[in-house]
Amino acid sequence: MTKLPLYEKVGYAMGDAAANLVWRGALAYLAVFYTDTFGLAASAAAVLFLVVRLSDGVTDIIMGMVADRTNTSWGKFRPWILWSTPFLCLFMVLCFSTPNFSDSGKLVYAYVTYIGLTLAYTVNNVPYSALMGVMTDDDNERTSLSGFRFAGAFLGGLFVMGFLPTLVETFGKGNDVLGYQYTMYVFAGLLMALMVISVATTKERVIPIQKTQKSLGSELQDLGKQLPFILMPLIVMTLFFYYRNWQTGILFIAVMSVMTWFVRRLLKANKQNTAKEGSGVQQDMLDLITNKPWLILLGIGFLTMMFNGIKYGVIAYYFKYYVGDELLVGQYFIALLVVSILGALCTSFLANRLGRKTLFIVALLLSSILTSGFYWLPGSDVTQIFILGCSAEFFAAMMPTLFFSMLGDSADYNEWRNGRRATGLIYSAGTFVQKTGSGFAGALMLVVLASYGYNGMDPSTVEASLPGMTLLMSFIPAAFGLAAAIVMSFYPITEQKQKLMNEELIARRTAANSAI
Repeated sequence: MTKLPLYEKVGYAMGDAAANLVWRGALAYLAVFYTDTFGLAASAAAVLFLVVRLSDGVTDIIMGMVADRTNTSWGKFRPWILWSTPFLCLFMVLCFSTPNFSDSGKLVYAYVTYIGLTLAYTVNNVPYSALMGVMTDDDNERTSLSGFRFAGAFLGGLFVMGFLPTLVETFGKGNDVLGYQYTMYVFAGLLMALMVISVATTKERVIPIQKTQKSLGSELQDLGKQLPFILMPLIVMTLFFYYRNWQTGILFIAVMSVMTWFVRRLLKANKQNTAKEGSGVQQDMLDLITNKPWLILLGIGFLTMMFNGIKYGVIAYYFKYYVGDELLVGQYFIALLVVSILGALCTSFLANRLGRKTLFIVALLLSSILTSGFYWLPGSDVTQIFILGCSAEFFAAMMPTLFFSMLGDSADYNEWRNGRRATGLIYSAGTFVQKTGSGFAGALMLVVLASYGYNGMDPSTVEASLPGMTLLMSFIPAAFGLAAAIVMSFYPITEQKQKLMNEELIARRTAANSAI
């Protein structure tokens, strides 16, 4: 099994440090930028987050397929990381720019630039995430690499989330419109440099056994036929989430029942006709929906992103209005992200002793319990807010580290069971649930604030919305964390089973390569 040199782990981590200049910036500040600087209504911003994030989930699946079918001298995934970086830089700047448009014009501009940002992020981050699955075939090394990755992610997040308010104030001198735009110029330059270093220092090593497959164009046509079955559940889920009435509830139940019937019928037909394999896309989809570890991780990824997304999204509002000191936001983010780096780096050590599944459940439970404590903290007790937040964040930092490490295990499971390995498609689920979860988290946060009457351009609405901000910092995210712990208890891959799969897969690949 391949042991990775330290410089390669650090180089890989730089890629997520770069990506988090975008991801953490958008997660923590885009909502408050849209409502308090750009001038969008909270309800309009909520719909924007939902629509863009859900549509972006489909492009994640497409990008995973495209990356899996890419073959260059640099590998499958690294070229996409490099080619997409300039576009990611461009749309990051445009997203935080404020043109002098009408209200409707600003809304259109927000949709166009946010969609552009998420598309560029997809083309960059789906291959980046999948790269971890082919750098080494050692699951312990993948856990260690994931720890380095998220240490880098939190370091990039520390920079953008900790210093963005100060940089906006420094560059804007009281003009937030200019402050945000000039700050993004700095982040864009840093992003470009870090991504180039990441591509230059990493290497793809795990090469799956090649099977005959259709052309990419034919596969994308097949995907087009499958899209309605991907989009319909997302659409009805969004409608029920936003309107929360009996009509959308009945529609959601009806559509999900039909989809369940159709999937069972497709699986039955596939079992009865094993001699004739379906299209590559259909086969990939069937592999995924029968991959129990992947399905459980899909749910875990969504729930943990809701947990973290709600907490991070409301922090700027919480300190600005509940605590009453907006400049403390940067200091709080710095404290959280320093602790996050420690949590990510401790994950591999603790996972080797407790097992990844046990550690995941413990981290979810402890972080959720600690997060609930915010409900009873007064805004004046800043010290306790920092202590409680950092304590919860130490365990929360382990969640994405374990999640992306275990996605690699589900790719191993698929190859071990079916002889097929769609690493890009499996890892696209990671970015898919991140984006979908963050979209729902941002929308839920704004829906809750709107339900309390919050209007970012009307200070008189703030007082009535403070209880909503308290709930968003405490019980609401904690409920998602506790739900994730329950789901994680059903995860089937033990450490022993993972070891046996790895040994058998290495033997198969060696035999296949020897026969060529």
